[in-house]
Amino acid sequence: MKLDDLPPPEVMWAGEYVRVLRRGKWEYASRANDINAVVILAEYDGKMILIDQPRVPPDCRCVELPAGLVGDVDPDATPESTAIKELEEETGFTADRVERLGEFYASPGMLAESFTLVRAHGVRRIGVGGGDENEDINVHLVPRAEIPNFIEQKRAEGFGVDVKLLLFLNF
Repeated sequence: MKLDDLPPPEVMWAGEYVRVLRRGKWEYASRANDINAVVILAEYDGKMILIDQPRVPPDCRCVELPAGLVGDVDPDATPESTAIKELEEETGFTADRVERLGEFYASPGMLAESFTLVRAHGVRRIGVGGGDENEDINVHLVPRAEIPNFIEQKRAEGFGVDVKLLLFLNF
C-alpha cells in the first residue's frame, strides 16, 4: 500500500469530540477538529508525577502521565503552554520550562491522534491539583525504581494502565 495512492479521508461519522474516517479500505478514528494532546514527564524531588482518573472507554480508573488537549479551549495554545496549564490543574505542580521530546502515536493502526511528549524542567509545587470541577484526579509521586511495583499494585486494584507508562518498565 502506498499512502499517495489512497483517496482523501472521508468522514463517516462525527460527534462533538470524535470522528470516524475512511480512507480506501481503512477505517480509523480521530479527535474532532484534529486536536492533539500533550503528555508530560515531570519529576519532583526525585519522584515521577503520575495521576489516576476515571476513564469511560476502558470503564475503570487509569494510571497515567499528566496530559491535556492542545487547542481545545484556546486555539492559540501550544504544546508547551498546554503542558504548564495541565500540570498545574491536574497535579498542583508547575514548571519553569518545557522541552519537546517528539510526537508519538499510541495506536497508529486505529487512531489518527498523536501526542507531543514533553519533559518539564524546574518543577515545583504550587497547589493541590486534582483537576477542575469536571475531573476526579489523584496525584502520585513515585520514585522511578518503584514505578513497576506501583503499576502492578494498581493493576491488582483494578486500575487500567496507560501505554505511555511502558517508558518506566524494565523488560
